Amino acid sequence: MKNLFWIAGLSLVAQLANAESQAVPYQYGDHLDIAKVVSLDVPAGGCEVVEATMTYLDSKGETHSVSYLRQGTDCHDY
Repeated sequence: MKNLFWIAGLSLVAQLANAESQAVPYQYGDHLDIAKVVSLDVPAGGCEVVEATMTYLDSKGETHSVSYLRQGTDCHDY
């Protein structure tokens, strides 16, 4: 019985984690309540514009993900 509760709890946490993995696209003027940046995922793309994802904690401690467009990380301005 104890294992059943553990497995049920684990499946609930997995579903919640999956629900948060969908990044909301950022639109100019959106107010973001960012208390701490957890991670930045920027795909390699040379100097092209790529879609990056930022995962952050708000002032209430809730986790959010937002996607936005930015210049690739391999672009250097000499």
